[in-house]
Amino acid sequence: MKFRFLGTGTSVGVPQIGCDCPVCTSADPRDRRRRCGAYVSEGELGVLIDTPPEMRLSCCEYGVRKVDAVLLTHAHMDHVAGFDDVRRFNTINGEVVPCDPNDEGANGRTCRVIGKVMPVYATTETEEHMHRIFPYISDRGGQHGLYRPQIRFMNDDAFTLRASEDEIRVKRLKVEHGFPCCGYLLSAGGASIAYISDCHFIPDETLSRISGVDVLVLNCLRDREHPTHLSTGKAVEYCRRIGAKRSLLIHMCHDFSHAEWLGRLPPGIEPAYDGLLVET
Repeated sequence: MKFRFLGTGTSVGVPQIGCDCPVCTSADPRDRRRRCGAYVSEGELGVLIDTPPEMRLSCCEYGVRKVDAVLLTHAHMDHVAGFDDVRRFNTINGEVVPCDPNDEGANGRTCRVIGKVMPVYATTETEEHMHRIFPYISDRGGQHGLYRPQIRFMNDDAFTLRASEDEIRVKRLKVEHGFPCCGYLLSAGGASIAYISDCHFIPDETLSRISGVDVLVLNCLRDREHPTHLSTGKAVEYCRRIGAKRSLLIHMCHDFSHAEWLGRLPPGIEPAYDGLLVET
């Protein structure tokens, strides 16, 4: 599996609007943190985790062209505000068919793209929130050439994603965030990655399920306690309990630079950064 970090910052991003702190004005590109999202691939199979506000920019910058499914952790806007851009992948995955240029919606064209519906995996609560935020999404897309996402929501706790002969096995992970939320365990080719972008508590059931994974991606907002996110101390404690071969922290605010995080975290735990590619 290949795992690309599309964003590693907290809900307001880094740099923050109107902030002149050393991190927000840093020249180190690793200190520029878009909102959290990721792209996972296995051979011909590509999967997005969340659709943050800067998803389009990240997909263009990191060459994301193939998306076969979307996994949503929850419906907070820093994780779903870019959802409308999924429609571009409906088009990329779609079928080009001939049409009469005089047909309604053809607009003089001799062919048009019939978009392919995108499977989106989410909890029932997240799906309900998404329909309220984006009331126009459905599996039908737009009429007469209107450009809308074509989505089919899926509510499976465990499933396998496939493209050609490639596959990724996915299990939903229970976490506590103060808002309906989940993480994901992804497995392929004998390797495993656990992704938990937002939580303040991880149940024992989930800790047992992800114990000893190859890669752990876990949120760590700041040193100070927060009611819905992990502080540094709690994140480090969970990393030690899970015992992943490699632990990477995300959802970081502007309290520390990337270099400062590297200097203060214990061995085996490191901050991720936008664009980082991890291969398992």
